[in-house]
Amino acid sequence: MRIPSTQALRALDSFARHGSVWRAADELHLTRSAVSHQLRLLERDLGFDLLERIGKGVALTPRGQRYAADVRKALTVLGDAVTRQAGTGVGGSFAVSCTPGFASLFLCTHIGEFRQMYPDVALSILTPRRLDDVSNPDADAFIAFGVGNWPNRAVELLCEISFTPLCSPTLLNKVGGFSKPADVLRANLLHLGDTEDWARWLALSKVENPDTEGGIFFSDMNLVFSAAIAGQGIAMGDELTSRRALSEGRLVKPFDIAIPSPRSYFLVSEHAKASHPVLEAFSGWLRSKLSEIS
Repeated sequence: MRIPSTQALRALDSFARHGSVWRAADELHLTRSAVSHQLRLLERDLGFDLLERIGKGVALTPRGQRYAADVRKALTVLGDAVTRQAGTGVGGSFAVSCTPGFASLFLCTHIGEFRQMYPDVALSILTPRRLDDVSNPDADAFIAFGVGNWPNRAVELLCEISFTPLCSPTLLNKVGGFSKPADVLRANLLHLGDTEDWARWLALSKVENPDTEGGIFFSDMNLVFSAAIAGQGIAMGDELTSRRALSEGRLVKPFDIAIPSPRSYFLVSEHAKASHPVLEAFSGWLRSKLSEIS
């Protein structure tokens, strides 16, 4: 058995995380045929099938899934080693604009690790006016939530998310539980900005003619989660930003129905800044951190 190339392993890891060749190609800045070629080479080197055709698409075989999980762990170890060694000599000021929910519920719970690796970096975290805003001239990079369309900018996909209802155990007990999706309408629906996410989830759950205009509207994900944890209603959230609250039992998922978000988290910067050592260090650390929990 030949030792596979790192490029082939990255292609497998990206395919495993996204579930499609075209999304893997987009993340790796390769063509779809190039990603498919890397996966075929990997199968040849390993001597067993990683993929199987299902309908019109392809998916990982059970053995492929196990191998992909091992590959992700190995790539994380390699990334961490590079990040630690790269810390030597990296310094200067660095300001990152980050959506409030991602900043407080994920970034701020891990950012001390980055500072420990790069003690000579003077780090500032800013918050934007909108989730997809990348206009702040004081920011060197942006963690933005959108569809990836920022012309004349360097754009790197960080992670895709899915939304599912979240509520406190207190609320669940108060309403006597939710036996079917339509039961969420017995509680206050908590909205971030608009009703789109709730409307899409209820439609996927085949709830007919739901009234999504009621409930409480917030402009900040932190406020949505605070209200949900306090038992004031049921929120639509993702497992990335709600990870800690779920693990601590402050929030629960009453249903296993999730909707893929049309928007994702991206790291955005001006092309002239994309290769700056501090930004490269931050990008590598952030991707490594996200891969640990995905």
